Amino acid sequence: MVRTRSRAVEVPICPLWEYNNKDEITGYGRVAPNEEQWTFISRPSRRRSLSPSSSTPSSLFSQRLKRSARRTVALMIKRMASKLHLGQSKHTNADTASTSSAASSYTVSSQSALSLSHEHRASISTQRTSLHEWVDSQKQAMQQDQPSTSEIQVRRAKGSYRLSDFIIQRTLGTGSFGRVHLVRSRHNMRFYAIKVLNKEKIVRMKQESHTRNEQAMLQAVQHPFIINLWGTFQDTANLYMVMDFVPGGELFTLLRRSNRFPDPVAKFYAAEVALALNYLHSKDIIYRDLKPENILLNFDGHIKIADFGFAKYCANTAWTLCGTPDYLAPEIIGNARYNKSVDWYALGVLIFEMLSGLPPFHEPDISPVVLYEKIAQGPSCIKWPAFHPNATDLILKFMERDPSKRFGNLQHGAGDVFAHPWFREVDWNKLLNREITAPYLPRIAGDGDASAFERYPEDNAAAQYGEATADPYGDRFPDFEYTSS
Repeated sequence: MVRTRSRAVEVPICPLWEYNNKDEITGYGRVAPNEEQWTFISRPSRRRSLSPSSSTPSSLFSQRLKRSARRTVALMIKRMASKLHLGQSKHTNADTASTSSAASSYTVSSQSALSLSHEHRASISTQRTSLHEWVDSQKQAMQQDQPSTSEIQVRRAKGSYRLSDFIIQRTLGTGSFGRVHLVRSRHNMRFYAIKVLNKEKIVRMKQESHTRNEQAMLQAVQHPFIINLWGTFQDTANLYMVMDFVPGGELFTLLRRSNRFPDPVAKFYAAEVALALNYLHSKDIIYRDLKPENILLNFDGHIKIADFGFAKYCANTAWTLCGTPDYLAPEIIGNARYNKSVDWYALGVLIFEMLSGLPPFHEPDISPVVLYEKIAQGPSCIKWPAFHPNATDLILKFMERDPSKRFGNLQHGAGDVFAHPWFREVDWNKLLNREITAPYLPRIAGDGDASAFERYPEDNAAAQYGEATADPYGDRFPDFEYTSS
Protein backbone atom coordinates (compact mmCIF):
# COMPACT_ATOMS: atom_id res chain seq x y z
CA MET A 1 0.00 0.00 0.00
CA VAL A 2 2.91 2.33 0.63
CA ARG A 3 3.94 3.97 -2.56
CA THR A 4 6.21 6.58 -4.02
CA ARG A 5 4.33 9.76 -4.81
CA SER A 6 5.00 13.44 -5.20
CA ARG A 7 3.86 16.10 -2.81
CA ALA A 8 0.62 18.03 -2.98
CA VAL A 9 1.42 21.28 -4.72
CA GLU A 10 -0.23 23.20 -7.49
CA VAL A 11 2.10 24.50 -10.18
CA PRO A 12 1.65 26.62 -13.30
CA ILE A 13 0.74 24.84 -16.51
CA CYS A 14 3.71 23.43 -18.41
CA PRO A 15 2.73 20.26 -20.28
CA LEU A 16 6.23 19.37 -21.46
CA TRP A 17 7.59 18.34 -18.11
CA GLU A 18 6.64 16.33 -15.08
CA TYR A 19 7.52 17.14 -11.52
CA ASN A 20 8.49 14.20 -9.31
CA ASN A 21 10.10 13.48 -6.03
CA LYS A 22 11.13 10.59 -3.91
CA ASP A 23 8.27 10.36 -1.48
CA GLU A 24 7.28 7.36 0.51
CA ILE A 25 3.59 7.74 0.82
CA THR A 26 0.53 5.80 1.81
CA GLY A 27 -3.01 6.04 0.66
CA TYR A 28 -3.55 8.40 3.57
CA GLY A 29 -1.94 11.18 1.57
CA ARG A 30 1.38 12.68 0.71
CA VAL A 31 3.92 12.66 3.49
CA ALA A 32 6.87 14.53 2.09
CA PRO A 33 9.10 15.59 -0.78
CA ASN A 34 12.87 15.61 -1.03
CA GLU A 35 14.92 18.23 -2.83
CA GLU A 36 13.36 19.80 -5.92
CA GLN A 37 14.57 18.78 -9.35
CA TRP A 38 13.09 18.78 -12.84
CA THR A 39 13.22 15.50 -14.70
CA PHE A 40 11.80 13.73 -17.70
CA ILE A 41 10.73 10.31 -16.55
CA SER A 42 9.30 7.03 -17.70
CA ARG A 43 6.24 5.71 -15.90
CA PRO A 44 6.91 4.45 -12.36
CA SER A 45 5.22 1.46 -10.79
CA ARG A 46 3.06 3.79 -8.74
CA ARG A 47 2.35 7.01 -10.56
CA ARG A 48 3.35 10.34 -9.13
CA SER A 49 1.20 13.40 -9.23
CA LEU A 50 2.54 16.53 -10.88
CA SER A 51 4.64 18.31 -8.26
CA PRO A 52 8.20 19.55 -7.73
CA SER A 53 11.03 17.13 -6.86
CA SER A 54 12.11 13.92 -8.44
CA SER A 55 13.05 10.34 -7.94
CA THR A 56 14.36 7.53 -10.04
CA PRO A 57 11.28 5.82 -11.51
CA SER A 58 10.79 2.21 -12.40
CA SER A 59 8.65 0.66 -15.09
CA LEU A 60 4.91 0.56 -14.39
CA PHE A 61 4.93 -3.20 -14.10
CA SER A 62 8.56 -3.77 -13.16
CA GLN A 63 7.71 -5.33 -9.82
CA ARG A 64 5.69 -8.43 -10.51
CA LEU A 65 4.05 -10.19 -7.62
CA LYS A 66 4.44 -13.90 -7.06
CA ARG A 67 2.45 -16.05 -9.46
CA SER A 68 0.83 -17.96 -6.66
CA ALA A 69 -0.55 -14.79 -5.08
CA ARG A 70 -1.81 -13.49 -8.41
CA ARG A 71 -3.42 -16.81 -9.24
CA THR A 72 -5.17 -16.95 -5.86
CA VAL A 73 -6.58 -13.44 -6.19
CA ALA A 74 -7.62 -14.06 -9.79
CA LEU A 75 -9.53 -17.20 -8.83
CA MET A 76 -11.26 -15.40 -5.95
CA ILE A 77 -12.30 -12.56 -8.23
CA LYS A 78 -13.48 -15.04 -10.86
CA ARG A 79 -15.70 -16.79 -8.35
CA MET A 80 -17.10 -13.53 -7.04
CA ALA A 81 -17.66 -12.20 -10.56
CA SER A 82 -19.84 -15.18 -11.38
CA LYS A 83 -21.96 -14.50 -8.30
CA LEU A 84 -22.03 -10.72 -8.32
CA HIS A 85 -25.49 -9.25 -8.92
CA LEU A 86 -24.87 -5.64 -7.91
CA GLY A 87 -28.11 -5.49 -5.94
CA GLN A 88 -30.53 -6.87 -8.55
CA SER A 89 -32.60 -9.72 -7.18
CA LYS A 90 -34.60 -10.55 -10.32
CA HIS A 91 -33.37 -11.13 -13.86
CA THR A 92 -34.91 -12.50 -17.02
CA ASN A 93 -33.16 -14.82 -19.44
CA ALA A 94 -34.26 -13.13 -22.66
CA ASP A 95 -31.71 -11.29 -24.72
CA THR A 96 -28.86 -12.26 -22.38
CA ALA A 97 -25.58 -10.59 -23.21
CA SER A 98 -22.36 -12.14 -21.98
CA THR A 99 -19.54 -9.93 -20.86
CA SER A 100 -16.70 -10.61 -23.25
CA SER A 101 -13.70 -8.39 -22.86
CA ALA A 102 -9.96 -8.39 -23.28
CA ALA A 103 -9.98 -6.94 -19.83
CA SER A 104 -10.86 -10.38 -18.56
CA SER A 105 -10.78 -14.01 -19.56
CA TYR A 106 -13.73 -14.68 -17.32
CA THR A 107 -17.23 -15.59 -18.51
CA VAL A 108 -20.26 -14.36 -16.64
CA SER A 109 -23.30 -16.55 -16.24
CA SER A 110 -26.47 -15.68 -18.12
CA GLN A 111 -28.17 -15.50 -14.72
CA SER A 112 -25.69 -12.89 -13.48
CA ALA A 113 -26.10 -9.16 -13.09
CA LEU A 114 -24.90 -8.66 -16.65
CA SER A 115 -27.95 -10.35 -18.12
CA LEU A 116 -29.68 -7.70 -20.20
CA SER A 117 -33.34 -8.46 -20.94
CA HIS A 118 -35.85 -6.87 -23.33
CA GLU A 119 -37.67 -5.64 -20.26
CA HIS A 120 -34.54 -3.83 -19.08
CA ARG A 121 -33.94 -2.29 -22.50
CA ALA A 122 -37.52 -1.05 -22.80
CA SER A 123 -37.42 0.61 -19.39
CA ILE A 124 -34.27 2.68 -19.92
CA SER A 125 -36.10 5.99 -20.34
CA THR A 126 -38.31 5.30 -17.34
CA GLN A 127 -35.32 4.27 -15.30
CA ARG A 128 -33.46 7.39 -16.39
CA THR A 129 -36.26 9.61 -15.12
CA SER A 130 -36.42 7.81 -11.78
CA LEU A 131 -32.68 7.96 -11.40
CA HIS A 132 -32.63 11.68 -12.04
CA GLU A 133 -35.26 12.05 -9.35
CA TRP A 134 -33.16 9.84 -7.08
CA VAL A 135 -30.10 12.03 -7.69
CA ASP A 136 -32.11 15.15 -6.90
CA SER A 137 -33.39 13.58 -3.69
CA GLN A 138 -29.85 12.62 -2.73
CA LYS A 139 -28.66 16.19 -3.28
CA GLN A 140 -31.50 17.51 -1.13
CA ALA A 141 -30.64 15.00 1.58
CA MET A 142 -27.01 16.04 1.45
CA GLN A 143 -27.98 19.68 1.83
CA GLN A 144 -30.60 19.13 4.53
CA ASP A 145 -29.29 16.20 6.54
CA GLN A 146 -25.55 16.71 6.24
CA PRO A 147 -24.18 19.45 8.48
CA SER A 148 -22.29 22.32 6.97
CA THR A 149 -18.51 22.48 7.10
CA SER A 150 -18.61 24.80 10.09
CA GLU A 151 -21.07 22.52 11.88
CA ILE A 152 -18.85 19.50 11.28
CA GLN A 153 -15.85 21.36 12.62
CA VAL A 154 -17.77 22.39 15.72
CA ARG A 155 -19.17 18.92 16.27
CA ARG A 156 -15.71 17.36 16.10
CA ALA A 157 -14.35 19.04 19.18
CA LYS A 158 -10.88 20.46 18.85
CA GLY A 159 -8.24 19.32 21.29
CA SER A 160 -10.00 16.00 21.83
CA TYR A 161 -6.86 14.10 20.84
CA ARG A 162 -3.29 14.17 22.03
CA LEU A 163 -0.29 11.96 21.40
CA SER A 164 -0.51 10.25 24.78
CA ASP A 165 -3.95 8.92 23.77
CA PHE A 166 -2.30 6.45 21.37
CA ILE A 167 0.15 3.56 21.39
CA ILE A 168 2.30 3.53 18.27
CA GLN A 169 2.34 0.04 16.74
CA ARG A 170 4.40 0.29 13.55
CA THR A 171 5.26 2.51 10.60
CA LEU A 172 3.01 2.35 7.55
CA GLY A 173 4.93 4.86 5.41
CA THR A 174 7.81 7.30 5.57
CA GLY A 175 8.83 10.52 3.87
CA SER A 176 10.79 13.72 4.25
CA PHE A 177 7.97 15.43 6.17
CA GLY A 178 7.49 12.55 8.59
CA ARG A 179 5.73 9.21 8.90
CA VAL A 180 2.38 7.50 8.89
CA HIS A 181 1.94 5.21 11.89
CA LEU A 182 -0.50 2.50 12.81
CA VAL A 183 -1.61 3.37 16.34
CA ARG A 184 -4.01 2.02 18.93
CA SER A 185 -6.16 4.16 21.18
CA ARG A 186 -5.55 3.75 24.91
CA HIS A 187 -9.21 4.56 25.51
CA ASN A 188 -11.32 2.50 23.08
CA MET A 189 -8.54 0.13 21.90
CA ARG A 190 -9.40 0.88 18.26
CA PHE A 191 -6.74 1.12 15.57
CA TYR A 192 -6.12 4.35 13.66
CA ALA A 193 -3.59 5.75 11.23
CA ILE A 194 -1.79 8.91 12.31
CA LYS A 195 0.08 11.02 9.80
CA VAL A 196 2.88 12.96 11.50
CA LEU A 197 4.21 16.00 9.62
CA ASN A 198 7.20 18.07 10.65
CA LYS A 199 6.22 21.76 10.72
CA GLU A 200 9.68 23.14 9.99
CA LYS A 201 9.94 21.06 6.81
CA ILE A 202 6.42 21.97 5.70
CA VAL A 203 7.18 25.66 6.04
CA ARG A 204 10.57 25.34 4.37
CA MET A 205 8.98 23.60 1.36
CA LYS A 206 6.13 26.15 1.33
CA GLN A 207 3.42 23.59 1.82
CA GLU A 208 1.41 25.24 4.61
CA SER A 209 -1.60 26.00 2.41
CA HIS A 210 -1.80 22.49 1.02
CA THR A 211 -1.55 20.94 4.47
CA ARG A 212 -4.32 23.18 5.77
CA ASN A 213 -6.34 22.47 2.63
CA GLU A 214 -6.22 18.70 3.09
CA GLN A 215 -7.37 19.07 6.67
CA ALA A 216 -10.25 21.35 5.66
CA MET A 217 -11.43 19.02 2.89
CA LEU A 218 -11.44 15.93 5.10
CA GLN A 219 -13.19 17.74 7.93
CA ALA A 220 -15.91 18.91 5.56
CA VAL A 221 -16.92 15.48 4.22
CA GLN A 222 -18.57 12.39 5.62
CA HIS A 223 -19.37 9.57 3.22
CA PRO A 224 -19.24 5.76 3.30
CA PHE A 225 -16.69 5.68 0.49
CA ILE A 226 -14.38 8.49 1.67
CA ILE A 227 -11.77 8.12 4.39
CA ASN A 228 -12.69 9.71 7.70
CA LEU A 229 -10.56 12.26 9.53
CA TRP A 230 -11.18 11.88 13.25
CA GLY A 231 -9.17 14.82 14.43
CA THR A 232 -5.98 16.87 14.23
CA PHE A 233 -3.59 18.37 16.72
CA GLN A 234 -0.07 19.73 16.97
CA ASP A 235 2.80 20.05 19.37
CA THR A 236 5.86 22.27 19.13
CA ALA A 237 7.46 20.26 16.31
CA ASN A 238 4.79 18.27 14.44
CA LEU A 239 1.27 18.19 13.05
CA TYR A 240 -0.85 15.09 13.63
CA MET A 241 -3.82 13.85 11.57
CA VAL A 242 -5.86 10.97 13.03
CA MET A 243 -7.60 8.97 10.29
CA ASP A 244 -9.28 5.65 9.71
CA PHE A 245 -6.96 2.69 9.45
CA VAL A 246 -8.05 0.99 6.22
CA PRO A 247 -6.55 -2.51 6.35
CA GLY A 248 -7.28 -3.88 2.88
CA GLY A 249 -4.60 -1.97 1.00
CA GLU A 250 -4.85 -0.19 -2.34
CA LEU A 251 -7.07 -1.05 -5.27
CA PHE A 252 -3.87 -0.57 -7.27
CA THR A 253 -2.29 -3.59 -5.57
CA LEU A 254 -5.33 -5.79 -6.19
CA LEU A 255 -5.46 -4.71 -9.83
CA ARG A 256 -1.79 -5.54 -10.39
CA ARG A 257 -2.17 -8.93 -8.74
CA SER A 258 -5.10 -9.88 -10.94
CA ASN A 259 -3.76 -8.07 -14.06
CA ARG A 260 -7.26 -6.86 -14.92
CA PHE A 261 -10.78 -7.00 -13.54
CA PRO A 262 -13.75 -8.79 -15.09
CA ASP A 263 -16.55 -6.47 -16.17
CA PRO A 264 -18.80 -6.86 -13.07
CA VAL A 265 -15.89 -6.27 -10.68
CA ALA A 266 -14.78 -3.11 -12.48
CA LYS A 267 -18.42 -2.01 -12.50
CA PHE A 268 -18.71 -2.47 -8.73
CA TYR A 269 -15.72 -0.27 -7.94
CA ALA A 270 -16.62 2.30 -10.60
CA ALA A 271 -20.14 2.61 -9.17
CA GLU A 272 -18.83 3.28 -5.67
CA VAL A 273 -16.38 5.87 -7.02
CA ALA A 274 -19.25 7.54 -8.93
CA LEU A 275 -21.26 7.85 -5.71
CA ALA A 276 -18.29 9.40 -3.91
CA LEU A 277 -17.61 11.87 -6.74
CA ASN A 278 -21.26 12.89 -6.87
CA TYR A 279 -21.15 13.58 -3.14
CA LEU A 280 -17.95 15.65 -3.39
CA HIS A 281 -19.32 17.66 -6.31
CA SER A 282 -22.52 18.36 -4.38
CA LYS A 283 -20.25 20.02 -1.81
CA ASP A 284 -18.49 22.01 -4.56
CA ILE A 285 -15.33 19.97 -4.01
CA ILE A 286 -13.20 18.93 -6.96
CA TYR A 287 -10.98 15.92 -6.18
CA ARG A 288 -8.41 16.06 -9.02
CA ASP A 289 -6.33 12.96 -8.27
CA LEU A 290 -8.47 9.91 -8.94
CA LYS A 291 -6.50 6.70 -9.65
CA PRO A 292 -6.22 3.16 -8.22
CA GLU A 293 -3.40 4.22 -5.89
CA ASN A 294 -5.75 6.58 -4.04
CA ILE A 295 -8.56 4.06 -3.59
CA LEU A 296 -8.27 1.93 -0.47
CA LEU A 297 -10.15 -1.27 0.35
CA ASN A 298 -11.81 -1.53 3.72
CA PHE A 299 -12.14 -4.77 5.69
CA ASP A 300 -15.48 -5.45 3.97
CA GLY A 301 -14.07 -4.87 0.48
CA HIS A 302 -15.82 -1.54 -0.09
CA ILE A 303 -13.72 1.42 -1.13
CA LYS A 304 -12.40 4.42 0.75
CA ILE A 305 -11.10 7.30 -1.35
CA ALA A 306 -8.07 8.87 0.31
CA ASP A 307 -5.38 11.49 -0.29
CA PHE A 308 -7.14 14.84 -0.49
CA GLY A 309 -4.00 16.87 -1.02
CA PHE A 310 -5.23 18.10 -4.42
CA ALA A 311 -8.89 18.49 -3.46
CA LYS A 312 -10.23 22.02 -3.62
CA TYR A 313 -13.42 23.98 -3.16
CA CYS A 314 -14.45 24.85 -6.70
CA ALA A 315 -17.92 26.22 -7.34
CA ASN A 316 -17.01 27.22 -10.89
CA THR A 317 -13.60 26.68 -12.49
CA ALA A 318 -9.93 26.17 -11.67
CA TRP A 319 -6.81 26.33 -13.79
CA THR A 320 -3.79 24.93 -11.92
CA LEU A 321 -2.02 21.83 -13.20
CA CYS A 322 -2.16 19.00 -10.69
CA GLY A 323 -3.00 15.33 -10.74
CA THR A 324 -1.43 12.27 -12.31
CA PRO A 325 -0.39 12.45 -15.99
CA ASP A 326 -2.29 9.33 -17.13
CA TYR A 327 -5.49 10.79 -15.67
CA LEU A 328 -5.26 14.44 -16.75
CA ALA A 329 -8.15 15.72 -18.84
CA PRO A 330 -7.36 17.44 -22.18
CA GLU A 331 -8.41 20.87 -20.90
CA ILE A 332 -5.83 20.63 -18.12
CA ILE A 333 -3.13 19.74 -20.65
CA GLY A 334 -4.30 22.59 -22.87
CA ASN A 335 -3.82 25.24 -20.18
CA ALA A 336 -7.56 25.99 -20.10
CA ARG A 337 -9.81 26.60 -17.14
CA TYR A 338 -11.62 23.45 -16.03
CA ASN A 339 -14.42 22.41 -13.72
CA LYS A 340 -15.51 19.33 -11.78
CA SER A 341 -15.96 17.38 -15.03
CA VAL A 342 -12.24 16.52 -14.91
CA ASP A 343 -13.11 14.02 -12.16
CA TRP A 344 -15.59 12.27 -14.49
CA TYR A 345 -12.91 12.17 -17.19
CA ALA A 346 -10.61 10.49 -14.68
CA LEU A 347 -13.32 7.94 -13.86
CA GLY A 348 -13.40 6.99 -17.54
CA VAL A 349 -9.64 6.43 -17.43
CA LEU A 350 -10.03 4.39 -14.24
CA ILE A 351 -12.68 2.13 -15.79
CA PHE A 352 -10.46 1.56 -18.82
CA GLU A 353 -7.49 0.68 -16.60
CA MET A 354 -9.54 -1.68 -14.43
CA LEU A 355 -10.87 -3.54 -17.47
CA SER A 356 -7.61 -3.72 -19.42
CA GLY A 357 -4.92 -3.52 -16.77
CA LEU A 358 -3.34 -0.48 -18.45
CA PRO A 359 -4.27 3.19 -18.78
CA PRO A 360 -5.76 4.09 -22.18
CA PHE A 361 -2.72 5.95 -23.55
CA HIS A 362 -0.10 3.60 -22.15
CA GLU A 363 3.05 2.79 -24.07
CA PRO A 364 6.27 1.30 -22.68
CA ASP A 365 8.61 4.10 -21.55
CA ILE A 366 6.29 6.76 -22.96
CA SER A 367 7.61 10.30 -22.51
CA PRO A 368 5.49 13.00 -20.90
CA VAL A 369 5.44 14.92 -24.20
CA VAL A 370 4.04 11.97 -26.15
CA LEU A 371 1.56 11.14 -23.38
CA TYR A 372 0.21 14.70 -23.31
CA GLU A 373 -0.06 14.75 -27.11
CA LYS A 374 -2.16 11.57 -27.03
CA ILE A 375 -4.40 12.92 -24.29
CA ALA A 376 -4.93 16.09 -26.34
CA GLN A 377 -5.88 14.01 -29.39
CA GLY A 378 -8.51 12.19 -27.38
CA PRO A 379 -9.91 8.65 -27.48
CA SER A 380 -9.44 8.39 -31.26
CA CYS A 381 -5.84 7.26 -30.73
CA ILE A 382 -6.67 4.60 -28.12
CA LYS A 383 -6.14 0.94 -29.01
CA TRP A 384 -9.39 -0.51 -27.71
CA PRO A 385 -9.59 -4.03 -26.26
CA ALA A 386 -12.84 -5.94 -26.73
CA PHE A 387 -14.75 -4.41 -23.82
CA HIS A 388 -18.47 -4.87 -23.39
CA PRO A 389 -20.11 -2.33 -25.74
CA ASN A 390 -21.83 -0.54 -22.85
CA ALA A 391 -18.51 -0.16 -21.03
CA THR A 392 -16.86 1.27 -24.14
CA ASP A 393 -19.74 3.69 -24.64
CA LEU A 394 -19.52 4.98 -21.06
CA ILE A 395 -15.73 5.39 -21.23
CA LEU A 396 -16.07 7.39 -24.44
CA LYS A 397 -18.71 9.61 -22.86
CA PHE A 398 -16.46 10.22 -19.83
CA MET A 399 -13.39 10.88 -21.96
CA GLU A 400 -15.15 13.33 -24.26
CA ARG A 401 -12.66 16.05 -25.18
CA ASP A 402 -15.26 18.81 -24.96
CA PRO A 403 -16.18 19.28 -21.27
CA SER A 404 -19.57 20.75 -22.25
CA LYS A 405 -20.47 17.38 -23.83
CA ARG A 406 -18.90 15.17 -21.17
CA PHE A 407 -21.01 12.77 -19.10
CA GLY A 408 -21.50 14.05 -15.58
CA ASN A 409 -21.34 17.63 -16.84
CA LEU A 410 -24.58 17.69 -18.81
CA GLN A 411 -28.02 18.92 -17.83
CA HIS A 412 -28.78 16.00 -15.53
CA GLY A 413 -25.31 15.87 -13.99
CA ALA A 414 -24.51 12.59 -12.29
CA GLY A 415 -28.00 11.33 -13.15
CA ASP A 416 -26.76 10.57 -16.66
CA VAL A 417 -23.98 8.48 -15.16
CA PHE A 418 -26.26 6.51 -12.84
CA ALA A 419 -28.76 5.87 -15.65
CA HIS A 420 -26.23 4.61 -18.19
CA PRO A 421 -26.91 1.05 -19.47
CA TRP A 422 -23.57 -0.22 -18.12
CA PHE A 423 -24.85 0.49 -14.62
CA ARG A 424 -28.33 -0.90 -15.32
CA GLU A 425 -28.00 -3.70 -12.73
CA VAL A 426 -26.81 -1.46 -9.91
CA ASP A 427 -29.16 -0.81 -7.01
CA TRP A 428 -27.71 2.54 -6.01
CA ASN A 429 -29.40 2.77 -2.63
CA LYS A 430 -28.22 -0.68 -1.60
CA LEU A 431 -24.73 0.09 -2.82
CA LEU A 432 -24.62 3.40 -0.95
CA ASN A 433 -25.68 1.57 2.22
CA ARG A 434 -23.06 -1.14 1.59
CA GLU A 435 -25.75 -3.81 1.45
CA ILE A 436 -24.11 -5.44 -1.58
CA THR A 437 -21.28 -7.90 -1.01
CA ALA A 438 -18.00 -6.69 -2.44
CA PRO A 439 -16.38 -8.85 -5.13
CA TYR A 440 -13.15 -9.20 -3.15
CA LEU A 441 -12.74 -9.48 0.61
CA PRO A 442 -9.24 -8.66 1.86
CA ARG A 443 -7.53 -11.37 3.86
CA ILE A 444 -7.27 -9.76 7.27
CA ALA A 445 -6.08 -11.78 10.25
CA GLY A 446 -7.71 -9.49 12.79
CA ASP A 447 -7.88 -5.96 14.15
CA GLY A 448 -4.69 -4.06 13.46
CA ASP A 449 -3.48 -6.43 10.75
CA ALA A 450 -1.23 -4.25 8.57
CA SER A 451 0.12 -6.99 6.31
CA ALA A 452 -1.16 -5.05 3.26
CA PHE A 453 1.48 -2.39 4.00
CA GLU A 454 5.17 -2.60 3.25
CA ARG A 455 7.57 -2.99 6.14
CA TYR A 456 9.77 -0.04 7.08
CA PRO A 457 12.70 0.08 9.47
CA GLU A 458 11.58 1.40 12.80
CA ASP A 459 13.79 4.16 14.22
CA ASN A 460 13.55 6.38 17.25
CA ALA A 461 11.56 9.12 15.50
CA ALA A 462 8.44 8.32 17.49
CA ALA A 463 10.39 8.72 20.74
CA GLN A 464 11.00 12.36 19.83
CA TYR A 465 7.33 13.20 19.31
CA GLY A 466 5.95 15.55 21.92
CA GLU A 467 9.29 16.94 23.03
CA ALA A 468 9.12 20.53 24.28
CA THR A 469 11.07 22.68 21.84
CA ALA A 470 10.88 26.21 20.49
CA ASP A 471 8.09 26.60 17.94
CA PRO A 472 8.30 29.54 15.53
CA TYR A 473 5.56 28.04 13.30
CA GLY A 474 2.68 27.49 15.68
CA ASP A 475 0.62 30.34 14.24
CA ARG A 476 0.93 28.92 10.71
CA PHE A 477 -1.53 26.09 11.44
CA PRO A 478 -4.34 27.58 13.55
CA ASP A 479 -6.80 24.75 12.83
CA PHE A 480 -4.49 22.16 14.40
CA GLU A 481 -5.24 22.42 18.12
CA TYR A 482 -2.23 22.77 20.40
CA THR A 483 -1.93 19.95 22.94
CA SER A 484 0.61 18.67 25.38
CA SER A 485 1.85 15.14 24.99
